[in-house]
Amino acid sequence: MKYQVIARKFRPQIFQEVVGQKPIVRTLQNAIQTGRVGHAYLFSGSRGVGKTTTARILAKGLNCIKGPSTEPCGTCPSCTEIAAAQSMDVLEIDGASNNGVDHIRELRDSTRYAPTRDRFKIFIIDEVHMLSTPAFNALLKVLEEPPPHVVFIMATTERHKLPATILSRCQIFTFRAISAPEIQAHLRQIANQEGAKIDDRGLSYIVKAAEGSMRDAQSLLDLIISFGGQDIAQDDVRDVLGFIPNEILDRTSAALANQDSRELLECINVVVDQGLSLQQYVRECIARMRDLLMLKLGMDDKVLASAEDRKTLTADSDLFSQQELVRNFDMLLRLENDLKWTSQPRFHVEAGMIKLALMGHVRDIEDVIRDLRQGESSPTPRVKQPLPAPQARPAPSEPKSPPTPPAQSRQAGASVNPPSSREPVPTREPAPARAPVPADTKPQSEPSSNLDAAKDEPLVKRFLEVFRGDIAQVKPSKGESQ
Repeated sequence: MKYQVIARKFRPQIFQEVVGQKPIVRTLQNAIQTGRVGHAYLFSGSRGVGKTTTARILAKGLNCIKGPSTEPCGTCPSCTEIAAAQSMDVLEIDGASNNGVDHIRELRDSTRYAPTRDRFKIFIIDEVHMLSTPAFNALLKVLEEPPPHVVFIMATTERHKLPATILSRCQIFTFRAISAPEIQAHLRQIANQEGAKIDDRGLSYIVKAAEGSMRDAQSLLDLIISFGGQDIAQDDVRDVLGFIPNEILDRTSAALANQDSRELLECINVVVDQGLSLQQYVRECIARMRDLLMLKLGMDDKVLASAEDRKTLTADSDLFSQQELVRNFDMLLRLENDLKWTSQPRFHVEAGMIKLALMGHVRDIEDVIRDLRQGESSPTPRVKQPLPAPQARPAPSEPKSPPTPPAQSRQAGASVNPPSSREPVPTREPAPARAPVPADTKPQSEPSSNLDAAKDEPLVKRFLEVFRGDIAQVKPSKGESQ
């Protein structure tokens, strides 16, 4: 018999074999049991999560010779033909290649005829979002009121592209991404049935690369078995999938904790020398920061790792604070996004990693604001620095020449009284010019009570301490009596 790939060989054939979609499976089973089967269903979700598989199982349950049944036999002609996509009454249509209005008109015309053998005539339209706008319009009427023997099951990965008029006529089921533990457990069962030996770390690499898609995980497991044979080492899985060795990630985490820029550059150099992807390196650094943050928050069940790796990650998480992990996580996400547009990825990664190392010397704005608020609530009194003492002026020397007449001795605004005797008169320094004082102003001498009250004001006191000044005059505000 011709070889059949794992994704087809282990495709679920009954509801109980569907992985990771329990709410949807239960709803469909109850609908079959109670006879509340709708005329139109829409299955939406990412790739490889079981949309088309569930549509086929639903079709088998409705048309099984023992049905309608939640457990189709899988042996009757209807079940075998549906599983092989050869049934005359269950038509699988590719919406990407049959997206014109003429194709939908033919489909609409075929709904008039009763099924040739089975109970229902079922149309499974895959990638329905690829239909054109006229095709959607042609489908509206028959989708709302089809004949009683017709059931529509549509599948799409891009639900937002469907018109609201189509969505309102369907029962919508959203298929979620399959969790990592569920994928790993299912892969373990498949590996055991295939006789392949692979450890948990090797399976975790496959699960990480699958990103929630069971079909992708099965295809990667098939690839790994073809590469490594029946005895698969974790290094083989890592090399085939292009993952970064854990040793490099451990060195990167330690370098970030120690703020060692040189060690970070050495790690990048190792990645480049081994021919690994810098973008993959940044992605795995992001995943490492995420795992450390989950462990820091006490959410150990969110980290997919072996017992040995979990111990290492727990020890690394103690080297960081929660705030540092969040900051590193955010900056690495920005770095990954910037790598899509740069022509020098190595230089970009090096600069980004050095920034991460230097971020340890930067204080968060919350800490700065907290310190400022504490300083305002209990300000530290400043010591008033004494003003410098004025320098002594030299004593004026007696003039050796006889006194000059008053008219000739006036220089630069200095006034000299006429001598009343022959003794010499010492000259004085010119006084600084003063602004004229209006006649209606009060003298500048203020009561000591007003000055003391002004100096006791907190804001004035702080102002005098900072600028080392004093109050000369207290003026009343506008509207107050003088």
